[in-house]
Amino acid sequence: MSSTTSSIVAQRLLLPSLLSLLLLIVTVISDDASTMPTQNMSHKERAELREESREMFYHAYRAYMENAYPADELMPLSCKGRYRGVTASRGDMDDILGNFSMTLVDTLDTLVLLGDFAEFEHAVKLVIRDVQFDSDIIVSVFETNIRMVGGLLSAHILAEYLQKQADVMHWYKGEMLEMARELGYRLLPAFNTTTGIPHARVNLRLGMKDPQLKKSRETCTACAGTILLEFAALSRLTGDPIFEVRAHAAMDALWKLRHRGSDLMGTVLNVHSGDWVRRDSGVGAGIDSYYEYLFKSYVLLGDDKYLARFNRHYNAVMKYVSEGPMLLDVLMHRPHAKSRNFMDSLLAFWPGLQVLSGDLKPAVQTHEMLYQVMQMHTLIPEAWTVDFQIHWGQHHLRPEFIESTYFLYRATGDHHYLQVGKRALKTLQKYAKVSCGYAAVNDVRTGKHEDRMDSFVLSETFKYLFLLFSDPQDLIINVDEFVFTTEAHLLPLSIAQLGNSTFSFRQSDEHNVLDFMRTCPSSNKLFPEKVRKPLRNFITGSCPRTISGKRLSALDFQASNADHLRAVYDMGITMVSVGDRSQGKVRLFHSFYNAKSQEEGEMGLQFMQEMLELTKMQSMNQLAQLQAVAYAVDEQSQDWTALMAGPSHFSPELIGEQFVEGEIVLANPLRACDEKLENASDISGKILVAERGDCTFVSKARLAQKVGATALIVCDNVSGSSGETQPMFAMSGDGKDDVAIPVVFMYSLEFTKLSAAMLRRPQLRARIMQMVEFKRWQLAKEAHQNETAAAAAAAALAAGTMPKKKPDKEL
Repeated sequence: MSSTTSSIVAQRLLLPSLLSLLLLIVTVISDDASTMPTQNMSHKERAELREESREMFYHAYRAYMENAYPADELMPLSCKGRYRGVTASRGDMDDILGNFSMTLVDTLDTLVLLGDFAEFEHAVKLVIRDVQFDSDIIVSVFETNIRMVGGLLSAHILAEYLQKQADVMHWYKGEMLEMARELGYRLLPAFNTTTGIPHARVNLRLGMKDPQLKKSRETCTACAGTILLEFAALSRLTGDPIFEVRAHAAMDALWKLRHRGSDLMGTVLNVHSGDWVRRDSGVGAGIDSYYEYLFKSYVLLGDDKYLARFNRHYNAVMKYVSEGPMLLDVLMHRPHAKSRNFMDSLLAFWPGLQVLSGDLKPAVQTHEMLYQVMQMHTLIPEAWTVDFQIHWGQHHLRPEFIESTYFLYRATGDHHYLQVGKRALKTLQKYAKVSCGYAAVNDVRTGKHEDRMDSFVLSETFKYLFLLFSDPQDLIINVDEFVFTTEAHLLPLSIAQLGNSTFSFRQSDEHNVLDFMRTCPSSNKLFPEKVRKPLRNFITGSCPRTISGKRLSALDFQASNADHLRAVYDMGITMVSVGDRSQGKVRLFHSFYNAKSQEEGEMGLQFMQEMLELTKMQSMNQLAQLQAVAYAVDEQSQDWTALMAGPSHFSPELIGEQFVEGEIVLANPLRACDEKLENASDISGKILVAERGDCTFVSKARLAQKVGATALIVCDNVSGSSGETQPMFAMSGDGKDDVAIPVVFMYSLEFTKLSAAMLRRPQLRARIMQMVEFKRWQLAKEAHQNETAAAAAAAALAAGTMPKKKPDKEL
């Protein structure tokens, strides 16, 4: 072994002690009683929660095995399996499915962590007997790698571990490793690109020769950058270097595409040209696990170039994307410009990664923000706005928040994180558990379920819950000797020692010494409780705080903040609820006589003026984006009415005097997720209506465009929703710019009115346009009618034909 290799191995032997070191530091610091957590969890309660998390896993696992296997997923409401090509299509979402029993493969290593060797052995035999990959099916390279290749590798490693440590499974001869190698070869054609960055999808049998993949050009940063851990492990376990070589090349190509000024990455790129398609940069969807795999590739493989790259990106993220505890997307080429006003739930992995890299304080802060979002909405929604309102209401039982909670507890020993985990567990039990497993929540506002239980619920969500409430001595393996992949599969740190000395991936001229100098921050006086305490008011304002002398502005005002309410009361402002209290609408009144002092009365007057201007600005901004679906009140009338609709980010924007007009027709089936619509021949040249659900908005739009619709109206599937009481909803796409027809979103109460008009007039014609343009059009019509009436009256008066008005009362 070379001296360089020896040095790397020596460094690697220190890495498993990172969490132990952090725990030791925090334990020493926490001697100050004033900073101790206020509510410790007893060993008894923790053990009960550990067993409850085990029961949750088995409730879902048995539901899958008894009602869905060998399907890829369980549909918990239908209580049957989801098969590709058999179950109704959900569009691009189904690219994760390959008819290869994904949930079972993804779940194998969880069985080992639970200590269920008998069921693990039974499941391994089923996988070896039933799972095959020679199918004419297009799958996601990213999802197939992290769920299937990672699941097979982890199960293989643990099977060999149990042979030695538990004296079981002596019949096992490495079959799952060979299955992983076969699947890896079926994914390799995706890497045949100009840049070396893999395509997003590949056909398991035909590779890239499938006609549907001829136009394949784009992939996301996370999709291309979340390959190396599994492919490196595959190469080192099989002795076949091709997988690791291709994965390193993809990571190198991605690194070269960073913006050299900001060190940020975009989210979607062209795999042939290397051009960025979407330049949004953050830590959530589309980019998340790229950062994770940079750091973990250093941990697993010992190659410092990945640490240097991670540090460069991390510094950029903390400089441009981090806003206190929030993480807001920016443009990679203009990093001071925010690219969107919401955050998505996938960024919840970030505090856990910060813990692993040694940056505890911001990890505690962001986790606290996420916990408050959960408390505010019961479940963490798929996305929320900068003022913590719901942007996308789904909750898919994702593991990222629980994952970060686990790593924060391991690093700090703070029982606060056990209490957070307890709340997350109880919430899942109350709102997601059904008789046949656990169901995703379609909208956290209504609690309505979705017929969906992703494989990561068993492979990650319940695994991290079980680990959170377990002591190291409770586990059959020492998890500190493993790296968790992004799908929570376990790869041993010893893999680094299997490296081939002929490979040298170090590029010493690429990085300077500063790239290696971001180490653990000073932990002087750092304890999570001290970091969380100032953030307790961040969303809810539930804890009292000292009011500074600074005047409260209308822009900063929050009606849920007790300090703000006291401040406006002292200014002489009273608040009166308007209409239904559940809508949260209030009216403000100001009186100098009620003010605490003359000075505060004047501050109150200024506050009211600011509030008036703010309301006008918000109304104008919303009105500018608001769409209208307008139609004539009846066939004879010249009067039109308009219903509110929200825009989309992936379709042409109707601005100015632009509009689309046509007859309205309902899709059949209404959700428009099948490849063919039964009434496709009746849609050409008309405006199509489809219901939200089962597949993505952009999938519905592409299907509508394919059958010749001139526009698409997507109606909400949440009963009772209305644009009058809920914020405007803007539909997001997948980064591809291929929709050429306008697409608008309509809440259910507005669609009920449209449906009633369609029933009265089966061939109802409507016009889609900007709401502000509809208002101008109506005003122009009224002005024209008034001018016509005035001209007619003047002409009649001049001709002497104007009827005389009868006296009100005859004398």
